[in-house]
Amino acid sequence: QVQLVESGGGLVQPGGSLRLSCAASSSIFTISRMGWYRQVPEKQRELVAVIADGGSTNYADSVKGRFTISRDNAKKTLYLQMDSLKPEDTAVYYCYARVFFRRDEYWGQGTQVTVSS
Repeated sequence: QVQLVESGGGLVQPGGSLRLSCAASSSIFTISRMGWYRQVPEKQRELVAVIADGGSTNYADSVKGRFTISRDNAKKTLYLQMDSLKPEDTAVYYCYARVFFRRDEYWGQGTQVTVSS
């Protein structure tokens, strides 16, 4: 019912920037909250940032001040602008979304972000 496709990951040097995108498609439901999670081997998937349909945001302490989450509802696209990247930001980043009036959660396939010199 909802499909999410991430793009924009890659290899970047410490201090560099990347912009992730998540294109959403929904058959019959309107998307409400969206967000980004990330995961590294042998660790739990952790919240990076979330954004509500009205634009309110929340960030993990580890990325606050460096990452910016935004959305374009007309294009049904979610973004994550990542600046001042650190090696510890290296992870697979996943887009997720919820829809109005349902408890279901939807996930993208993930995109690899590697920060290394």
